[in-house]
This record gives sequence, structure tokens and C-alpha cells, in this order.
Amino acid sequence: MLTEPTVDKLKALHLYAMADTWNAQKGDARVLDLDFDTRFAMLVDAEHIARDNKKVARLLREAKLRLTSACVEDIDYAPKRELDKSMMRQLATCTWVREHLNIVITGMTGVGKTYVACALAQQACRHGLRAHYRRVPRLLEDLALSHADGTYTRLLAKLARVDVLVLDDWGLAPLREQERRDVLEIVEDRHGTRATIITSQVPTNKWHDYLADPTIADAICDRVLHNAHRIVLKGPSRRKENAAQST
Repeated sequence: MLTEPTVDKLKALHLYAMADTWNAQKGDARVLDLDFDTRFAMLVDAEHIARDNKKVARLLREAKLRLTSACVEDIDYAPKRELDKSMMRQLATCTWVREHLNIVITGMTGVGKTYVACALAQQACRHGLRAHYRRVPRLLEDLALSHADGTYTRLLAKLARVDVLVLDDWGLAPLREQERRDVLEIVEDRHGTRATIITSQVPTNKWHDYLADPTIADAICDRVLHNAHRIVLKGPSRRKENAAQST
């Protein structure tokens, strides 16, 4: 019997799913009745699916999403949220990522901005794209440290490479001059080459005032907003609703 040496060779080639599926086929009389081409296609499909699943799992680990269970299928379209379901279906295709567009999600605290952002980033990972999640306050701290230890350029390059960058909690606190410049560098590196998701309690028509520097504000708003899908979430705080239901 050549089965065992062949299985060993498949595993040596890192074709583990194919080896496991072949072993399983030997114990299934229905499969043994199939022609060679069909059985071989089943082996290739098993390996392909296993590798795709492994890649998605790796991309999700690297994305470090704040809400790892968030997915587009579970997004709540309650009328009070005024969330356009047809637009979300379009965004779920990830065409916006490949076209290097942005998504800006605004709304009051607790309405689910982070969930929608993480769900869209997770969907990108499922499409084989790289995503990365950062809370803006923590990111600004890391950027300040990188200026001090000489890793600033390396950090910017890392942020520039990912297909989808999620910048969560934009606008929680006033920006210092260097922080405004750092944000401009990030959006400049990604403009027209990558896609970005930004969540904020600050309405987009207030961003210019928030940035407090007309020149930098013009530059940031132009690069982020002019090619962005805008989602305005409404309704009561979902945190308060969930807390009330649990009591």
C-alpha cells in the first residue's frame, strides 16, 4: 500500500488538509465510488479552504480589533438608528477598500460606532485584506513616544501599509500642534492608496473647528472627507439599553 508514504509526503509539503481529507475518503464508500477527477477536486478544495481559513484567522489576529466578535451579519438595523441597509450591503463587498475610499462614522457616545467599524474591518479580513485597529488617544501617545525613541518613521510606515486602518474615538480631546501634524502625516500617507475608517462623536461639519489650525484642518478634511462614505448613527446609547436589559 502506497497510502502511508503518500500521506507523509503530503504533510512534508505542508498539505495537511489534503492528507487528512484523503484519509477520510478511504473510509467513505460513497466517495470511493466517485471518479478520480472528482475525488482529486475534493482534496484540492479541502486544502484551499483550510488555507483561506488560516489566512483569515491570521489577519484577524493582526488586526487587533477592539470588538473581535463584530460582524456585518449581526449589525442592528433598528429604525431609530437610521442606518442604511443597502449602503451597508454595498460596503460589505469591500469595493470601497479596493478603491481606496474612507468611511467616517459619527454619532453620540454609545450608539455603536465602534461595532460598525470593527464589523467592516472584520469583513475586510474575510476578503483577505489587512486591517489594523487603533484608538486615537493611544495612537497619539505612541506617536509621541516614537518621536522620542527614533521609531516615528517606522510607525508611520506600518500604518501606511495596512489596507484598512480603523481610527476609533477621533476628537475626544483637543490636539496639540505636533499631534495635528502627526495625524496629517497618517492621512497623507494613506490618501489615494489605502482605506481608512474613522469614528467620532464630533460631527464632520465641526472637524475644522476641532482641529483649530486652518491650514492643517483644510489638508486633513480634504484628504479624509471628500472621498468618504459617511454614516451618522442615531438613537439612544446601546450601552444603557444593554445595562437596563440585564437588570
